[in-house]
Amino acid sequence: MEPDPILFDIPESFESERLLIRAPLPNDGRQVNEAVRESIDELRPWMPWAQSVPTAAQSEANIRHARLHFLQRTDMRLLLFAKANGQLIGSSGLHQIDWRVRRFEIGYWLRTSCTGQGYMTEAVEAIAQFAIGQLAANRIVIRCDERNEKSSRVAERLGFKLEGIVRHDELDVEGQPRSTKIFAKVRGVEF
Repeated sequence: MEPDPILFDIPESFESERLLIRAPLPNDGRQVNEAVRESIDELRPWMPWAQSVPTAAQSEANIRHARLHFLQRTDMRLLLFAKANGQLIGSSGLHQIDWRVRRFEIGYWLRTSCTGQGYMTEAVEAIAQFAIGQLAANRIVIRCDERNEKSSRVAERLGFKLEGIVRHDELDVEGQPRSTKIFAKVRGVEF
């Protein structure tokens, strides 16, 4: 019988070359709110939660809930900060966690002013390595709307294999059926 994941000692931060990647903390809501406000037009087509601009209080409450989920090990949101200036540049994390199988899904979004600079590829690579090295991942998944070319390119650049496209498996933000690309890396094959 596997131990309760809440007992796992999991580092709350780690770094890549240009990024500090860490669990959310109280009072991060302001920076998250600023990044979402800046990026809402680019996020809206892909992110169900980005259909309206949240208030600062809503962003702070969301961060505090994310903190609780991280501590409970049920969902591990990670915030991305540029080491050069401390600016929050986006968010990622390990979601849809199955501790028994050691399966994790990486989700991500990037602040509009920081796109096109390789930050997300760098972040996802570091998060995948964190999942492999610290969490003993057996399977790491990236799912995205089949029309989201930017998200697909991140997965492809990092060697995630396209396992398939699940047709009309979810509704898009306009309530229409959408198809989902599923990329994955598995222990013993890609790492």
